[in-house]
Amino acid sequence: MNESHAAMKAQLARQVAHWTSAAARLQDLDDLASPAAWRTLESYLGLAIRRHLTGVVDTLSREAATLQAALAMVSSTADLEIVRRKLLAFRARYLQVETTLDYYADAINTRTATTVAGLLRACDTLAHRSMGQLLDQLGKPTPVTLTYIDKGLGASILKAGLRLWDQTSISPVAAIKITRHNLYRPTALIHEAGHQAAHIVRWTGELSSALAAGLSAAPAGVGEAWAGWASEIAADAFAFVHTGYASVAALQDVLDGGPSMVFRHIPGDPHPVSYIRVLLGVEMCRQFYGAGPWDDLGRSWTELYPLERAPGETAPLLRASLPLLPRIVEATLRKPMGAFGGRPLVALINPDRVRPEALLSLEKELGAALYTSMHWIWTEALRLLALTGLRMATMREEDADTVKYQKEWMLRLGGALQAA
Repeated sequence: MNESHAAMKAQLARQVAHWTSAAARLQDLDDLASPAAWRTLESYLGLAIRRHLTGVVDTLSREAATLQAALAMVSSTADLEIVRRKLLAFRARYLQVETTLDYYADAINTRTATTVAGLLRACDTLAHRSMGQLLDQLGKPTPVTLTYIDKGLGASILKAGLRLWDQTSISPVAAIKITRHNLYRPTALIHEAGHQAAHIVRWTGELSSALAAGLSAAPAGVGEAWAGWASEIAADAFAFVHTGYASVAALQDVLDGGPSMVFRHIPGDPHPVSYIRVLLGVEMCRQFYGAGPWDDLGRSWTELYPLERAPGETAPLLRASLPLLPRIVEATLRKPMGAFGGRPLVALINPDRVRPEALLSLEKELGAALYTSMHWIWTEALRLLALTGLRMATMREEDADTVKYQKEWMLRLGGALQAA
């Protein structure tokens, strides 16, 4: 072996040692999230995540052993080049695995504070319950949910069953980001759970086809636009049937970012133009609940953002869409779908259960027990979310008592406050 070859092998061996050692350190999951943070997870959730991440790291460890074995067999310059290519591939794999682990570690570490941990456990339950109410009726398993808190305006989801950054594994849980400003009225959580449920039953593609067919007589491009928005429409509808007007008002708060945001239309973006998306939610309320506070929301929305302010290329789409909203609600909520066993969504999740009169009647009947009894909190968790969200949506100023009740029943649901 000449001097140059020996020097190259020495450098390669040093790099192999570095990256395989780094991979070995990933095996201690308590280095990623503190033991206290792990303990805030329900046992089934913690076990599911630990089992998955351990498998991901074990696969990487086996690849490290293969790389080290290849290095030990080097006897020529050609062998060195082969091992170098393997090293570069392993380094890329290490970074993918690290991204996967850090994603879950960051999510789990948002639970280090006792109060936040309790609220997020409640969010886990709310999301899981909303999916289960649909999926149980269709004989589909409901995925475990991990919620976490982060900055920003809107929620998001990493769906269970999707391939992760390491490219060798799929997400073992539905990981849902809830924003800090919405933690005490997390209707967006149910929207994200709707994305997961729609994915499981394959509703989105069917809804897209139904919208395209139902709007085929509309001006050119209108049906295509709504068909392309099917995934977000489905999730908005899922949030509506579970939480009613609360989801519509909360959505407006997120989307009301001035004309440039409200009228923004990006071809290919799955999100409807915010202007028409809010009005679609208002139309859902009108069709199922008649007149109500959503009428004022819709009126103020169109007065604040008159169509004359929409960009020239977007205004025709929005103007043509306005008279079509009842038809779109019909296709989304009342049309029988193969995804739902030949039934419409509202036959499986009845939005009448969260109409304002029903929610206020529930509160009047049960009184303080609705917010303090673990039996009622567990039984009516989603309607409690709809009720407190309704109260927040219909008060002129944020009411301290409503926020207090919301926080306390969520902490009870999350096991961080003793129930009566």
